[in-house]
This record gives sequence, structure tokens and C-alpha cells, in this order.
Amino acid sequence: MSRASGWPADLGRRRLIMGILNVTPDSFSDGGLFGAAEEAVRHGLALEAEGADILDIGGESTRPGHRPVPADEEQARILPAIRALAPRLAVPISVDTYKAATARAALEAGARIVNDVWGLQRDPDIASVAAAHGAPVIVMHNREVADPALDILDEMRRFFDRSLAIARRAGIPDRDIALDPGIGFGKSPAQHLEALRRLPELKALGFPILVGASRKSLLGRIAGRETAPRDRLHGSVAAHVLAATLGADILRVHDVAPHVEALRVVDAVLGGA
Repeated sequence: MSRASGWPADLGRRRLIMGILNVTPDSFSDGGLFGAAEEAVRHGLALEAEGADILDIGGESTRPGHRPVPADEEQARILPAIRALAPRLAVPISVDTYKAATARAALEAGARIVNDVWGLQRDPDIASVAAAHGAPVIVMHNREVADPALDILDEMRRFFDRSLAIARRAGIPDRDIALDPGIGFGKSPAQHLEALRRLPELKALGFPILVGASRKSLLGRIAGRETAPRDRLHGSVAAHVLAATLGADILRVHDVAPHVEALRVVDAVLGGA
């Protein structure tokens, strides 16, 4: 882990795959599938075997209309999986949470990265927790309500300016920060597409970029027909290959093996990230 304490050493050399492990009863795509610790461990090991470079474990659904989960309940869901997987994985675990208490417990249990869907802006202590553990952070753009009138890139720049100021005040070095445009969060359908189209402008900010469009409803709308989340593989791969060509460094996905194969083609043609 030469780049930083929690990033895989290959970050910046090739596109990385973050495999999703939701230990929730209500996530939009795989809720209820991996709630038991044994099932979560089995799936986490399978994602690594398929080629995941990071394993992202979350205990609270962030789908539209989700029920917020208290920190103790969130921790009861994720900590058994983290404790069981951390000593068995060769890849780092990231914890998908916006709560400082959950981030602290997860890092103490063996997670190495904090993935915050509110960009360090929902819980004022989460940046300090990450800094104290030397943990990199993934800062995602989000809004409570979409505003189609916004220039979404200007909005994201302002949001990230606030997040970066929080991170720096807490002592998180820039090398330990990645940015996520937040596909599926707080944007109109047109703004989601614009955020992807304008990834080079985000890349120009000088930070690694994570994109997570896996199985999102946007892909179903583009397909022009009703699709269940698990039936959006082709759209997911297309969106992530496009994102990789536009500057994404990390792709957050449910289906690891097909994305690994697709991104090997991207890396062969375009070279490193």
C-alpha cells in the first residue's frame, strides 16, 4: 500500500474495481441477500476472487426513500463482516458510512478507507476520525433535493471545496482523498449524464475519481424499458467503461468479474489511469 495507508498500490497505475457488499435488508439491488455474517463473508471472499481491488461494506441503504439507521444498528450489521473478512482479505475494506461513530468502529475492526456519501458534511467528526486512523476518504457529492436548474459541475465544485476544507482542517492529506460525483444521488436524470460527460473537469481538480453507476435506475431509464436492478449489467459495464475513458480511477460495482474483464481492455488500449 505504497500510495497511502489504505489505497491499493495500483491506484493511478490502472483502473481499480471496488466490489459492493451491502449487509442491509433494504438496499435497492441486493438488500437482504448478505445480512447473515456467513453469507457476507462468503460473498466478500468471492468478490476478491473475481478481482475486486477494494471491498466496500455498508450497513445502511441510501436508496431513495430509505429509512435512516441508528449508528448502533448499522454497526451491528457491518462489524461482524469486517472483523471476519479483514484478516482473510489481501485487499483493503472501505466502510460505507456518513457517521463518525460507525467509521471509528469499522476502522478499529479492520476497515482502512472511509466512503462517505455526504462528503464529510453530515457528521462533523467523521473527518477527524479518518485522520486519526490515517484512513483515506472518498468524498461523494450529494444533495437533499435535486435542482435541475443548477449547473451541476459548478455545484459539485462548490460542494467539494467545502469537503476539502473540512478534510484539510482535520489533517487528512490530499493524497488520501478521492472524489465521487455521486451518480444516483441528488441530481436530475440529465444532471447524472452531464456529471459523467464532464468527468474530465472533475479529474482536473487533481484527485482520484470514483464512479458508482452500478445497477442505478438511470440505466433502466436509458434502456427504455422496465428493468430490475440485477438486470442492468450491460448498462453498468457501458457506463463504467465510459467513465474509465473519461478519467475515473475507481469503479464501484456489484458485478466484479465482467467489470474486471472490461477494464482490462480499457487499460490495454489506453494505458494506466
